[in-house]
Amino acid sequence: MPFDVNSLEHHWMPFSGNRDFKTNPRLVVKSEGMYCWDYKGGQLIDGSSGLFCTPAGHGRREIAEAVYKQMIENDYTPHFQLGHPGSFELASRVARILPDPLNHVFFVNSGSESVETALKIVMAYHRANGQSQRLRFVSRERAYHGVNMGGVSLAGMVKNRETFPVTLPNVVTMRHTHTPEQSFTKGQPATGAEIAEDLTRICETYGGSTIAAVFVEPIAGSTGTLVPPQGYLQRLREICDEHGILLVFDEVITGFGRTGKAFASQSYGVTPDIITMAKALTNGAIPMGAVAVKDEIYDTVTNASPENAIEFFHGYTYSAHPAACAAGIATQKIYEEEGLFDRAADMSAYFIDAVWSLKDHPLVADLRAYGMMAGVELHHDGVPGRRGTQMQKDMFWNGLHVKFTGDNAILAPAFVAERSHIDEIIDKFLKTLDQHK
Repeated sequence: MPFDVNSLEHHWMPFSGNRDFKTNPRLVVKSEGMYCWDYKGGQLIDGSSGLFCTPAGHGRREIAEAVYKQMIENDYTPHFQLGHPGSFELASRVARILPDPLNHVFFVNSGSESVETALKIVMAYHRANGQSQRLRFVSRERAYHGVNMGGVSLAGMVKNRETFPVTLPNVVTMRHTHTPEQSFTKGQPATGAEIAEDLTRICETYGGSTIAAVFVEPIAGSTGTLVPPQGYLQRLREICDEHGILLVFDEVITGFGRTGKAFASQSYGVTPDIITMAKALTNGAIPMGAVAVKDEIYDTVTNASPENAIEFFHGYTYSAHPAACAAGIATQKIYEEEGLFDRAADMSAYFIDAVWSLKDHPLVADLRAYGMMAGVELHHDGVPGRRGTQMQKDMFWNGLHVKFTGDNAILAPAFVAERSHIDEIIDKFLKTLDQHK
């Protein structure tokens, strides 16, 4: 098939410059392990696990075979008053690696849907608990919580919301945690925990009893890997407990080993009330997301309804789709059998040191990293975002895929990466940087 503007025109692409892309398309036709291949035959190393989705590497036959077998046996079962065994097995497997007491899992189809669902769970919980006055939600500047209208309402990245002005009311934002003195910090910054007191000020201004939940990414991912200061998440937990506010961790990016443990909440020793997840849940093979809640939240919502009644009026046609569950089960087996979370923890120091080799490049404004995730912030060229956008395109033709948001590159290699793969990613990143000097 020829690939030109005319043959590509019918697809309206997401988060893409459609007119620009279709004049010089960057099409991937094959992927395996750490690599992808473009339609011209070029080989790319994947420096961002797709969109942080494939920590087990691309093309895992175990997942494909599990999905094929499931589709032959049972291609679809609606989960409205019906069920299939796979969803219960996957929920059990995920619950085993979650922090206690988050033992109940609600399945959705994406990270955006997981945030939307978490918002509804929060509202349902407070209503069932007799606290319907809790109508406010707290998020952060530079936050990204997906693209559904609930997530857009929580967003702190202006480009994700300025075109869509009709958002939820009663959303208040705290400051983001990154300050100038934290530049070029490996791991958690030592300063900045006091920024958590923004939540105290919000409680004093609006009344803590009016706030339903606080939504935070443990590591603010899409904005460029903002790692929380030491003590910051712990202080948020304390303030939430003082005022009866639910704490929600958006772990769509950090979930399933990215920080060296199953979830970032475990890496940082802070247990939220709700965790959202997606992406690596199925190693990116089939769209799927989930929301995990503490036992007390599940029990409160379900016990508030009459016997035999629907307790939570929410769900999706494809919630816990059999094929997605099969992919999720196969993925969780790979993580466990190959010890990939431990492997990520072991590779982290080498990965971060390799990223830090870029520190003295004249185009690099800052570096931030934790676990197997790093942000490389570039000096803009006078128009914020223009350099990063062009860098991502040029890297593709230099044999490297890296996710950019504006002038921030987000490196997040698969956990199956060897040291030679890390070196190759950094070498190709540096080559493209030098082209832009």
